[in-house]
Order: sequence, then structure tokens, then C-alpha cells
Amino acid sequence: MAAILEARALNKTFGAVTAAADINAAFDPDSIVGLIGSNGAGKTTFINMVTGYLKPTSGTIVYEGRDITALSPRDITQLGICRSFQIPQLFNSLTVTENLQVGVGIAARSPRGRQTKSDEAEQVESLIERYSLRDYRHQSAGLLPEGVRKLLDIAMAVAGKPRILLLDEPTSGVSADEKFRLMDMVMSALRSEGVTVLFVEHDMEIVARYTQRVLAFYEGRIIADATPDIALQDESVRRFVIGDVHAAAGIGHD
Repeated sequence: MAAILEARALNKTFGAVTAAADINAAFDPDSIVGLIGSNGAGKTTFINMVTGYLKPTSGTIVYEGRDITALSPRDITQLGICRSFQIPQLFNSLTVTENLQVGVGIAARSPRGRQTKSDEAEQVESLIERYSLRDYRHQSAGLLPEGVRKLLDIAMAVAGKPRILLLDEPTSGVSADEKFRLMDMVMSALRSEGVTVLFVEHDMEIVARYTQRVLAFYEGRIIADATPDIALQDESVRRFVIGDVHAAAGIGHD
């Protein structure tokens, strides 16, 4: 199976600081991949390079066989690579419905969009249903609970009909009671769309439960690339990502 997205020898430096060092990774269509690592490990730098918000110092990003390294964020979004943000990027003075109308309307006018006005209205309603936003549809985005803001931000990204969706810490700021409900809802909706998902996450319960593959970052490098059961037991991952004191001390486990 041909990869839908490839990072080839990506490097990113900021003066003397190396934020990404020789990143090589290929992603299959319809896969779900978790990106883990401590703060500053290079996860968000990687997402920012893929989506055009940062340009690599060297290396290449290939999407469906095309070099997209030099493209702008807008152009990359229009090709089908969309993202949500750690801090939701919403129009706080607009209602939930109005936010989604903006997102759907922008997508409809992109080179990939061919919706009529009635199609756009149907898509807004579909997003409201799929992401359980009906009770909030007339509420201003700035007044929403954090978990609902996350859902709306993700729904806005999905409005672009992505082939690849990148989520930056989708459960951050969400209560422990709500995190699994949020992820169940999001992953169920995305699986029905056949979207490749890459998401940054610090919660290892979420990573273990929802990913098919894990990339672990440390000091700008990928130190593990495996299924979650293998990656989360890797000694370097336990030491540098999870914070296992036994691994840090070089003490083995039974």
C-alpha cells in the first residue's frame, strides 16, 4: 500500500536549537497514529511542518506522491490536510452553527469543494449531529465548555473534508470523565469518513486505546515507531516520555 504522507529526512533548527532531526516517517491511508513526547520534544514542530506553518531547514514532505514542502498552510489545507489546535481556533462571537457555516463555506469554495448551498446546509447539520453539538448550536463559541470547544474545533477541521487530519492534544483541558466520550465520538465519526488521523497526546491511556501506531519523539528525533503495545513498553519511551523512574534508573521490570 502506497503511503499517503511521507516525511523524508526532515530537519528544523532555530539558531542553535534543533527542533527536528532527521525525521523519516511514512503514513498509510486510513491509519490512526499517536505522536507522543514531552513538551519540546518536536511533536508540534512536526505537525507545523506538515501543515505548512513552519518550513523545514532541510528535507521533504510528500503527500500522495507530490512534494508539498514549499506550499502555504492554505494550499495544504485545500489539498486535504487539515488540523485542529491545542487551543481551539474558533470565532468566539459566533454561534456553533455560524462557526460551522463558515468552515463549510470556506471548504465549498476551495478547488476540492463542489457543494451547493443546500449541500452546505446539510453538511452543517450532519456535523452538528455527528459531534453531538445540537444542544449548543445557538450558543456563542466563546461561552462553550472546554470539551465542547474541542469538539467544535475538530468539527471545523472535518468540514474541510480532509484526507489527513492532524489533532494537537485533543483531550487537553478536558475532564477525565469526558475524555473517552470525546475520543469515542471523534474516532467513530472519522472512521466513517476514511480519514488518516495523526494526533499529539500526553495521555497514555488515550494513546493505548485509540492508536494503531505510535511515534515517540525526544529532542527532535523519533526514538520509537511501533504499535502502542510495543512502543509504550520501549525502555527509551518509558524513560524519556512516560517518566518511568525505574527505566530512568536503569532498573528492569519483571
